[in-house]
Amino acid sequence: MRIRQGIVVAALGGALVACGVQPTGVIEAGEPASGPTRGMRLYYASAAGLRAVPLLDKEIDSLVSVLKLLAEQPPPVEERGGLTSLVPQLSGYEATGEGTRVTVRMDGSYPGSGRDQGTGQLVCTLARAQSVLEPKVRTDDVEVTLRPSDGEVLGPYRCAEFLNG
Repeated sequence: MRIRQGIVVAALGGALVACGVQPTGVIEAGEPASGPTRGMRLYYASAAGLRAVPLLDKEIDSLVSVLKLLAEQPPPVEERGGLTSLVPQLSGYEATGEGTRVTVRMDGSYPGSGRDQGTGQLVCTLARAQSVLEPKVRTDDVEVTLRPSDGEVLGPYRCAEFLNG
């Protein structure tokens, strides 16, 4: 029995050595990638939660321009993949950011509950946009506050509160 086991181990060892892959040392290639990507992303709703979609063909220059993009439905390929926009229709709004704080002021009441995917889309997209517009700001550190002219102030929220896988 021991001889048979020894033969099997020797055969496997020989096969591994004979596979043609030569050992190499460590190859230095700079610092490893870390943290989230820096490019702009729009967040859309799906049955599995919020999903980020890279914004490849447009430059952003303000938070308001990002809100206008988010008010549209996702690109057709993303829609076919089950993504949609649940961002409530906002009338008369202004979005400003300074450092890690973003504020959206809007006319009237806010139609969302504050804990819905549409609000999450707003918060995560605006947090990402703020970190793109101010590169020293990390997306995870941005707090977004919604200030309707009618009703309670909502937030401040962080994107992580809306991400569920």
